[in-house]
Amino acid sequence: MFLNFASMRNIPFSPPRVDQTTINAVVEVLQSGWITTGPKTRLLESKISDYCKAEATLCLNSWTNAVELILRWFGVGPGDEVIVPAYTYSATGNIVFHVGATPVLVDCDKDSFLVSAAAIKEKITSKTKVIMPVDIGGMPVDYEQFMDLVRLPEVKQLFQPKGENQKNLGRILVISDAAHSFGANYKGKRVGTQCDVAGFSFHAVKNLTTAEGGALIFNLPEPFVNAEIRASINISALHGQTKDALSKTQAGQWRYDIIEAGYKCNMTDIHAAIGLVELERYQETLDKRESICEIYNSVFSKHNLFVLPEFHNEFADSCFHLYMLRVKNASEEQRDSIIKRLAERGISTNVHFQPLPLLTYYKNQGFRINDFPNAWSQYESEISLPVYFDLSEADALWIAENVIECTQQVFSK
Repeated sequence: MFLNFASMRNIPFSPPRVDQTTINAVVEVLQSGWITTGPKTRLLESKISDYCKAEATLCLNSWTNAVELILRWFGVGPGDEVIVPAYTYSATGNIVFHVGATPVLVDCDKDSFLVSAAAIKEKITSKTKVIMPVDIGGMPVDYEQFMDLVRLPEVKQLFQPKGENQKNLGRILVISDAAHSFGANYKGKRVGTQCDVAGFSFHAVKNLTTAEGGALIFNLPEPFVNAEIRASINISALHGQTKDALSKTQAGQWRYDIIEAGYKCNMTDIHAAIGLVELERYQETLDKRESICEIYNSVFSKHNLFVLPEFHNEFADSCFHLYMLRVKNASEEQRDSIIKRLAERGISTNVHFQPLPLLTYYKNQGFRINDFPNAWSQYESEISLPVYFDLSEADALWIAENVIECTQQVFSK
């Protein structure tokens, strides 16, 4: 295969889609005189609820703070355990430390980036208060497995509740880390309402962005009222204040109370305006991302060098957030060499993710990557390729051809 390096390109990894429509929406908010949390944020929440067929949605400033607030609402703290995958971004584990609890890491499946309910079951103890399965690259986990798991009589018997919310639920809480999977489908329904709570990320690199931001969808069973939980978390996200800024501007409504020592996690209308634009055209975004992934698949499937990512199975369909290519039998050093060669040709790539036990803070907590062989095996051969709306078909083909050539060069050494 011959490549003309005189025609090298500069391909970023995942730039956000920002066009005149986005700019106009932000300018409209700036000119409105109201730029913090207000009508745009509440409209985005309503539209997300409609999109996901959810009862209650709350938009906040990040996935991280949003899901941390849920842990605090559920009363998770010192002495408690939260089970999370070893193969995830650090935010999933960090928030467990934030509330003073202990993260219990579980290895992913042998042939998947996802964690199974069977692996998590082995780690459940009387200290377990929450399990947090993670959707990776846009592909959902098998949610029903996890909900069935926490309802098993022998698992419920282990549960030792403390506080009213834990007693009312009477079992382990399941939080879906759906940071990657907004718009994915599980058994014919959009991701969001399959577990007790779902957390989305709208960070700049996500399919749907608000620049920075996140959202919670509440799907707790009776006796909980999801709208009331949303209202409670909203207060926690605003310093424990009983009225938000917009409410206080109404005639004679300046007075408020502080009912807890809360946090500052609200989403602004500037951010929500970006999200509203993206949600309006989200199907177009998904279609384009799928077409790019199909181009990659069509090229890489002709070579016995790679393990292609999974986008569909018997229960789920991806939202094509990442194209997570694995290079067969590649060592970490070889994978890194391929990435370097691609960068020299103007192609930005990434790795999703470094498993938590590889990171210094987690090493210092006693975690060792040797205890998570599947996570290491997936990580050392993984390269995430560019997938974004403005990537052309010609560029996708060019990227794929370069990946093949760089891989062949590395393995011929």
